[in-house]
Amino acid sequence: MTEKKKKEKQPYIRVYGKENELGEWVRPAVNEDDEYTYQWDADWVNDPSKPLLKITKSSLGTFKWCKKQYEFSYIDRRPIEVSEPMLKGTFIHDSVEDFFNEIDIKKAENMSIAELNEYFTSLFPISDYTELSDSIALFHTQRFMVAKEANLLDDFLPAGNELLLNARILIPKDLHIKYPLNNDHIVHLQGVIDRIYRENGSYIPMELKTGPWRDSKTGIRRELAFYKILMENDPNNELVPINYWGWYYPVSNHLTVEKAKKATMTATMKAMTEIVYAYENKDFPTSFFHKKCVHCSFIDICPASSDSVKEESDWL
Repeated sequence: MTEKKKKEKQPYIRVYGKENELGEWVRPAVNEDDEYTYQWDADWVNDPSKPLLKITKSSLGTFKWCKKQYEFSYIDRRPIEVSEPMLKGTFIHDSVEDFFNEIDIKKAENMSIAELNEYFTSLFPISDYTELSDSIALFHTQRFMVAKEANLLDDFLPAGNELLLNARILIPKDLHIKYPLNNDHIVHLQGVIDRIYRENGSYIPMELKTGPWRDSKTGIRRELAFYKILMENDPNNELVPINYWGWYYPVSNHLTVEKAKKATMTATMKAMTEIVYAYENKDFPTSFFHKKCVHCSFIDICPASSDSVKEESDWL
Protein backbone atom coordinates (compact mmCIF):
# COMPACT_ATOMS: atom_id res chain seq x y z
CA MET A 1 0.00 0.00 0.00
CA THR A 2 1.25 3.46 -0.88
CA GLU A 3 2.12 5.44 2.26
CA LYS A 4 -0.01 8.50 2.77
CA LYS A 5 1.77 11.70 3.79
CA LYS A 6 0.80 14.04 6.60
CA LYS A 7 0.47 17.80 6.11
CA GLU A 8 0.23 20.31 8.91
CA LYS A 9 -2.54 22.91 8.80
CA GLN A 10 -1.21 26.36 8.06
CA PRO A 11 -2.39 29.31 10.19
CA TYR A 12 -4.71 31.84 8.62
CA ILE A 13 -2.86 35.18 8.44
CA ARG A 14 -4.47 38.58 7.84
CA VAL A 15 -3.19 42.15 8.09
CA TYR A 16 -5.50 44.40 10.12
CA GLY A 17 -6.07 48.04 10.86
CA LYS A 18 -5.89 49.01 14.53
CA GLU A 19 -7.49 51.09 17.25
CA ASN A 20 -5.88 54.36 18.31
CA GLU A 21 -5.60 55.72 21.85
CA LEU A 22 -9.19 57.00 21.67
CA GLY A 23 -10.57 53.61 20.70
CA GLU A 24 -11.22 54.75 17.12
CA TRP A 25 -10.53 52.34 14.28
CA VAL A 26 -7.64 53.38 12.00
CA ARG A 27 -7.45 51.93 8.51
CA PRO A 28 -4.08 50.66 7.23
CA ALA A 29 -1.99 53.36 5.61
CA VAL A 30 -1.41 53.33 1.87
CA ASN A 31 2.28 52.86 1.09
CA GLU A 32 3.94 55.01 -1.56
CA ASP A 33 5.06 51.91 -3.46
CA ASP A 34 1.59 50.32 -3.60
CA GLU A 35 0.32 49.85 -7.15
CA TYR A 36 -3.19 48.97 -6.00
CA THR A 37 -5.13 49.03 -2.76
CA TYR A 38 -8.54 48.65 -1.12
CA GLN A 39 -7.87 51.90 0.80
CA TRP A 40 -8.46 53.78 -2.43
CA ASP A 41 -9.71 57.32 -2.92
CA ALA A 42 -11.69 58.10 -6.07
CA ASP A 43 -10.19 61.61 -6.06
CA TRP A 44 -6.89 60.04 -7.13
CA VAL A 45 -8.30 59.42 -10.61
CA ASN A 46 -5.97 61.91 -12.35
CA ASP A 47 -2.90 61.27 -10.17
CA PRO A 48 -0.71 58.52 -11.71
CA SER A 49 1.46 58.43 -8.58
CA LYS A 50 -1.44 57.02 -6.55
CA PRO A 51 -2.44 53.33 -6.42
CA LEU A 52 -5.42 51.95 -8.30
CA LEU A 53 -8.47 50.33 -6.75
CA LYS A 54 -7.90 46.62 -6.25
CA ILE A 55 -10.75 44.24 -7.06
CA THR A 56 -10.68 40.48 -6.52
CA LYS A 57 -13.25 37.74 -6.91
CA SER A 58 -13.67 37.66 -3.13
CA SER A 59 -13.93 41.42 -2.66
CA LEU A 60 -16.52 41.64 -5.44
CA GLY A 61 -18.50 38.80 -3.88
CA THR A 62 -18.42 40.45 -0.45
CA PHE A 63 -19.54 43.78 -1.90
CA LYS A 64 -22.51 42.16 -3.65
CA TRP A 65 -23.38 40.29 -0.44
CA CYS A 66 -23.19 43.37 1.82
CA LYS A 67 -21.62 46.75 1.07
CA LYS A 68 -21.08 47.54 4.75
CA GLN A 69 -19.36 44.20 5.31
CA TYR A 70 -17.08 45.08 2.39
CA GLU A 71 -16.15 48.37 4.06
CA PHE A 72 -15.48 46.72 7.43
CA SER A 73 -13.49 43.85 5.95
CA TYR A 74 -11.58 45.29 2.99
CA ILE A 75 -11.24 49.02 3.65
CA ASP A 76 -11.11 49.09 7.46
CA ARG A 77 -9.39 45.68 7.60
CA ARG A 78 -11.16 44.77 10.82
CA PRO A 79 -10.58 41.30 12.30
CA ILE A 80 -12.81 38.52 11.02
CA GLU A 81 -13.71 35.25 12.69
CA VAL A 82 -11.94 32.31 11.07
CA SER A 83 -14.58 29.64 10.59
CA GLU A 84 -14.20 25.91 10.08
CA PRO A 85 -15.41 26.16 6.43
CA MET A 86 -12.67 28.74 5.78
CA LEU A 87 -10.00 26.46 7.27
CA LYS A 88 -11.33 23.50 5.31
CA GLY A 89 -11.43 25.44 2.07
CA THR A 90 -7.86 26.70 2.44
CA PHE A 91 -6.54 23.25 3.37
CA ILE A 92 -8.28 21.43 0.53
CA HIS A 93 -7.28 24.04 -2.07
CA ASP A 94 -3.64 23.77 -0.98
CA SER A 95 -3.84 19.98 -1.06
CA VAL A 96 -5.31 19.85 -4.57
CA GLU A 97 -2.64 22.26 -5.80
CA ASP A 98 0.05 19.94 -4.39
CA PHE A 99 -1.74 16.91 -5.84
CA PHE A 100 -1.40 18.20 -9.40
CA ASN A 101 2.19 19.30 -8.83
CA GLU A 102 3.19 15.84 -7.62
CA ILE A 103 1.41 13.49 -10.05
CA ASP A 104 3.78 11.27 -12.06
CA ILE A 105 1.87 10.68 -15.31
CA LYS A 106 4.31 8.04 -16.59
CA LYS A 107 3.92 6.10 -13.36
CA ALA A 108 0.14 6.44 -13.39
CA GLU A 109 -0.59 5.45 -16.99
CA ASN A 110 0.31 1.79 -16.47
CA MET A 111 -1.82 1.32 -13.35
CA SER A 112 -5.16 -0.41 -13.03
CA ILE A 113 -8.05 1.76 -11.87
CA ALA A 114 -7.75 0.39 -8.32
CA GLU A 115 -3.98 1.03 -8.24
CA LEU A 116 -4.50 4.49 -9.70
CA ASN A 117 -7.10 5.45 -7.12
CA GLU A 118 -4.81 4.25 -4.32
CA TYR A 119 -1.94 6.27 -5.81
CA PHE A 120 -4.01 9.42 -6.21
CA THR A 121 -5.40 9.06 -2.69
CA SER A 122 -1.85 8.79 -1.31
CA LEU A 123 -0.99 12.18 -2.82
CA PHE A 124 -3.39 13.87 -0.41
CA PRO A 125 -2.27 14.52 3.17
CA ILE A 126 -3.75 12.92 6.24
CA SER A 127 -6.23 15.39 7.67
CA ASP A 128 -9.64 15.90 9.21
CA TYR A 129 -11.02 16.10 5.66
CA THR A 130 -10.08 12.61 4.42
CA GLU A 131 -13.59 11.85 3.16
CA LEU A 132 -13.50 14.98 1.00
CA SER A 133 -9.99 14.37 -0.35
CA ASP A 134 -10.86 10.72 -1.09
CA SER A 135 -13.81 11.95 -3.16
CA ILE A 136 -11.53 14.31 -5.10
CA ALA A 137 -8.99 11.53 -5.67
CA LEU A 138 -11.70 9.22 -7.04
CA PHE A 139 -13.04 11.98 -9.29
CA HIS A 140 -9.62 12.55 -10.85
CA THR A 141 -9.02 8.78 -11.09
CA GLN A 142 -12.12 8.56 -13.28
CA ARG A 143 -11.00 11.62 -15.29
CA PHE A 144 -7.59 10.04 -15.84
CA MET A 145 -9.01 6.75 -17.10
CA VAL A 146 -11.34 8.56 -19.52
CA ALA A 147 -8.46 10.71 -20.80
CA LYS A 148 -6.23 7.65 -21.17
CA GLU A 149 -8.91 5.78 -23.13
CA ALA A 150 -9.32 8.78 -25.47
CA ASN A 151 -5.53 9.24 -25.79
CA LEU A 152 -5.83 12.71 -24.24
CA LEU A 153 -3.56 12.40 -21.21
CA ASP A 154 -1.79 15.60 -22.28
CA ASP A 155 -4.95 17.46 -21.24
CA PHE A 156 -5.42 15.65 -17.92
CA LEU A 157 -3.13 17.98 -16.01
CA PRO A 158 -4.41 21.56 -15.77
CA ALA A 159 -2.78 24.19 -17.96
CA GLY A 160 -3.04 26.47 -14.91
CA ASN A 161 -2.88 25.30 -11.30
CA GLU A 162 -3.69 27.95 -8.67
CA LEU A 163 -2.61 30.50 -11.26
CA LEU A 164 -2.09 34.09 -10.08
CA LEU A 165 -3.11 36.72 -12.63
CA ASN A 166 -3.15 40.52 -12.68
CA ALA A 167 -4.87 42.87 -15.10
CA ARG A 168 -5.95 46.47 -15.48
CA ILE A 169 -9.26 47.34 -17.08
CA LEU A 170 -11.19 50.51 -17.81
CA ILE A 171 -14.53 51.11 -16.07
CA PRO A 172 -16.33 53.68 -18.27
CA LYS A 173 -18.31 56.28 -16.35
CA ASP A 174 -21.49 55.58 -18.33
CA LEU A 175 -21.40 51.77 -18.13
CA HIS A 176 -24.17 51.48 -15.51
CA ILE A 177 -27.27 53.67 -15.89
CA LYS A 178 -28.27 53.23 -12.24
CA TYR A 179 -24.75 53.99 -10.96
CA PRO A 180 -23.26 56.69 -13.21
CA LEU A 181 -19.68 57.60 -12.33
CA ASN A 182 -18.09 61.03 -12.25
CA ASN A 183 -15.08 59.79 -14.21
CA ASP A 184 -13.73 56.88 -16.19
CA HIS A 185 -11.56 54.74 -13.90
CA ILE A 186 -8.82 52.19 -14.43
CA VAL A 187 -8.95 49.45 -11.79
CA HIS A 188 -6.59 46.59 -10.95
CA LEU A 189 -7.95 43.04 -11.02
CA GLN A 190 -6.17 40.21 -9.25
CA GLY A 191 -7.07 36.59 -8.72
CA VAL A 192 -5.82 33.06 -8.20
CA ILE A 193 -7.73 30.65 -10.42
CA ASP A 194 -8.08 27.17 -8.96
CA ARG A 195 -7.59 25.26 -12.19
CA ILE A 196 -7.59 26.03 -15.91
CA TYR A 197 -8.09 23.10 -18.27
CA ARG A 198 -7.43 22.90 -21.98
CA GLU A 199 -9.99 21.30 -24.28
CA ASN A 200 -10.34 21.52 -28.06
CA GLY A 201 -8.07 24.55 -28.32
CA SER A 202 -9.97 26.51 -25.67
CA TYR A 203 -9.38 27.00 -21.94
CA ILE A 204 -11.83 26.37 -19.13
CA PRO A 205 -11.44 28.08 -15.72
CA MET A 206 -12.71 25.67 -13.06
CA GLU A 207 -13.74 26.55 -9.51
CA LEU A 208 -13.41 24.05 -6.67
CA LYS A 209 -16.13 24.47 -4.02
CA THR A 210 -15.61 22.64 -0.72
CA GLY A 211 -19.00 23.47 0.79
CA PRO A 212 -22.37 21.81 0.14
CA TRP A 213 -23.75 21.97 -3.38
CA ARG A 214 -26.13 24.85 -4.09
CA ASP A 215 -28.48 25.05 -7.02
CA SER A 216 -28.15 28.85 -7.25
CA LYS A 217 -25.72 29.73 -10.04
CA THR A 218 -25.71 33.55 -9.99
CA GLY A 219 -22.81 34.00 -7.59
CA ILE A 220 -20.54 31.32 -9.00
CA ARG A 221 -21.15 32.49 -12.57
CA ARG A 222 -20.14 36.00 -11.49
CA GLU A 223 -16.93 34.57 -10.00
CA LEU A 224 -16.08 32.78 -13.24
CA ALA A 225 -17.00 35.81 -15.34
CA PHE A 226 -14.55 37.79 -13.20
CA TYR A 227 -11.88 35.19 -13.98
CA LYS A 228 -12.67 35.31 -17.70
CA ILE A 229 -12.25 39.11 -17.68
CA LEU A 230 -9.02 38.69 -15.72
CA MET A 231 -7.61 36.05 -18.08
CA GLU A 232 -8.49 38.03 -21.18
CA ASN A 233 -6.84 41.21 -19.87
CA ASP A 234 -3.69 39.94 -18.16
CA PRO A 235 -0.94 40.84 -20.68
CA ASN A 236 1.15 37.84 -19.59
CA ASN A 237 -1.61 35.24 -19.84
CA GLU A 238 -1.57 33.03 -22.92
CA LEU A 239 -4.38 30.69 -21.83
CA VAL A 240 -7.02 32.04 -24.22
CA PRO A 241 -9.65 31.88 -25.64
CA ILE A 242 -12.13 31.10 -22.86
CA ASN A 243 -15.42 29.82 -24.24
CA TYR A 244 -16.55 27.69 -21.29
CA TRP A 245 -16.28 27.73 -17.52
CA GLY A 246 -17.13 25.27 -14.79
CA TRP A 247 -17.33 24.36 -11.11
CA TYR A 248 -16.94 21.20 -9.05
CA TYR A 249 -18.45 20.30 -5.65
CA PRO A 250 -16.67 17.17 -4.34
CA VAL A 251 -19.02 16.86 -1.34
CA SER A 252 -21.81 15.85 -3.72
CA ASN A 253 -19.59 14.93 -6.69
CA HIS A 254 -21.38 17.63 -8.70
CA LEU A 255 -19.61 18.93 -11.81
CA THR A 256 -20.93 21.65 -14.14
CA VAL A 257 -19.28 22.87 -17.34
CA GLU A 258 -21.21 25.37 -19.43
CA LYS A 259 -20.74 27.94 -22.15
CA ALA A 260 -19.65 31.33 -20.79
CA LYS A 261 -22.66 33.61 -20.40
CA LYS A 262 -22.48 37.00 -22.11
CA ALA A 263 -25.17 38.36 -19.79
CA THR A 264 -23.10 37.36 -16.75
CA MET A 265 -20.04 39.07 -18.22
CA THR A 266 -22.03 42.30 -18.58
CA ALA A 267 -23.50 41.98 -15.08
CA THR A 268 -20.02 41.44 -13.61
CA MET A 269 -18.67 44.59 -15.26
CA LYS A 270 -21.66 46.48 -13.85
CA ALA A 271 -21.00 45.00 -10.39
CA MET A 272 -17.45 46.38 -10.50
CA THR A 273 -18.92 49.74 -11.52
CA GLU A 274 -21.04 49.65 -8.34
CA ILE A 275 -17.88 49.30 -6.25
CA VAL A 276 -16.30 52.34 -7.90
CA TYR A 277 -19.57 54.25 -7.40
CA ALA A 278 -19.50 53.47 -3.67
CA TYR A 279 -15.94 54.82 -3.41
CA GLU A 280 -16.81 57.95 -5.39
CA ASN A 281 -19.69 58.66 -3.03
CA LYS A 282 -17.91 57.34 0.07
CA ASP A 283 -21.05 55.42 0.87
CA PHE A 284 -21.24 51.73 1.77
CA PRO A 285 -24.80 51.35 3.05
CA THR A 286 -26.09 48.69 5.40
CA SER A 287 -28.90 46.26 4.71
CA PHE A 288 -30.06 44.12 7.62
CA PHE A 289 -31.40 40.63 7.00
CA HIS A 290 -31.31 38.34 10.02
CA LYS A 291 -30.40 35.08 8.28
CA LYS A 292 -27.57 36.84 6.44
CA CYS A 293 -26.33 39.01 9.30
CA VAL A 294 -26.43 36.56 12.21
CA HIS A 295 -23.15 34.91 11.12
CA CYS A 296 -21.35 38.15 10.24
CA SER A 297 -18.13 38.97 12.15
CA PHE A 298 -19.25 42.62 12.39
CA ILE A 299 -22.79 42.22 13.67
CA ASP A 300 -21.94 43.86 17.02
CA ILE A 301 -20.68 47.09 15.40
CA CYS A 302 -22.94 47.28 12.34
CA PRO A 303 -25.44 50.17 12.38
CA ALA A 304 -28.03 48.08 10.54
CA SER A 305 -27.94 45.45 13.25
CA SER A 306 -28.26 48.07 16.01
CA ASP A 307 -31.13 49.83 14.23
CA SER A 308 -32.96 46.55 13.68
CA VAL A 309 -32.61 45.55 17.32
CA LYS A 310 -33.96 48.98 18.35
CA GLU A 311 -36.90 48.68 15.94
CA GLU A 312 -37.76 45.24 17.33
CA SER A 313 -37.59 46.54 20.91
CA ASP A 314 -39.89 49.44 20.04
CA TRP A 315 -42.58 46.91 19.17
CA LEU A 316 -42.32 45.22 22.56
